[in-house]
Amino acid sequence: MTALDARVANSFDFHLMPRVLGAPLGRALFRSQLEDFQVDEIIDLQPSGEGEHLLLHIRKRDQNTTWVAGMLAKLAGINRNDVGYCGMKDRFAVTTQWYSLHLPGRELDTGQLEHDDFEIIACCRHHKKLRRGMHLGNQFNILLREFKVDSALVTERLRLIEQQGVPNYFAEQRFGHEGGNLYEAQKLIAADQLKGNRHGTGIYLSAARAWLFNLVVAKYIERGDLSDHTGPLWGRGRSNASVDNRQIESEVLADWQGWCYALEHAGLKQERRNLLLKPENLTASWTQADCLRLQFALPSGCFATALLRELAELFRPKFEAL
Repeated sequence: MTALDARVANSFDFHLMPRVLGAPLGRALFRSQLEDFQVDEIIDLQPSGEGEHLLLHIRKRDQNTTWVAGMLAKLAGINRNDVGYCGMKDRFAVTTQWYSLHLPGRELDTGQLEHDDFEIIACCRHHKKLRRGMHLGNQFNILLREFKVDSALVTERLRLIEQQGVPNYFAEQRFGHEGGNLYEAQKLIAADQLKGNRHGTGIYLSAARAWLFNLVVAKYIERGDLSDHTGPLWGRGRSNASVDNRQIESEVLADWQGWCYALEHAGLKQERRNLLLKPENLTASWTQADCLRLQFALPSGCFATALLRELAELFRPKFEAL
């Protein structure tokens, strides 16, 4: 384990993860206003027009996905488990996404679902519940403020991001404030209590799995080779990685066997995830001398901050740099 590996591993600090394009070009104020971070879900959905589920296209502000799901269930008078959605969206943002409500044999006036923190853009009937991972990705519209950098340098850095891609890290949202989800996962693993989502520990399972993946990404960056490789989302089952990849992963995770064992016995199946992330349709424009607007699409499960950190050191008024 290198000095960087040890420092990262011992601190659970995502900000110490290595970059591929060198130091950020400068500091930028990030998400100082809700409208600075806008996300629209991309989904290949063709509603059947009939069925037991009511689909709702919703725009929410300053609320997370699960809170909206719970409020929809309450307003509709149904069980929380009868509300479906495809993916989690950030809270401090303006986002759009689809929800499904299981309402067999029942018509519902959407006026009953009105709330100050979200609005219904469209609704229709469908024969299937929406489930996690059904969406294709997300379209981002992000404004970076107080970004005092030569525009030519920004143009060149964005060209490299678009052509070469960035590390497909799980970002800080997955790990909680100051890595809190990872510290909790560590305690549960030590007590042999990381048992699966049905025990209320799903968020910690997800964080632990993501951290191990990020450590593998960091190792490949150290080796100077991210392209055409995948990394492990640890769980039970045989890995389909190449012999060389398995060797590298074994070296990286040698000190994390307790975590690997816990994930294998928590009901998760082993999966693979691309180490490299390339944005689609990346565009940039300066709305003011120091305000840069970025628009791009990412596949589902990928994080905009994994891209942004290759461009700028992000900071928020009440938080440390991201």
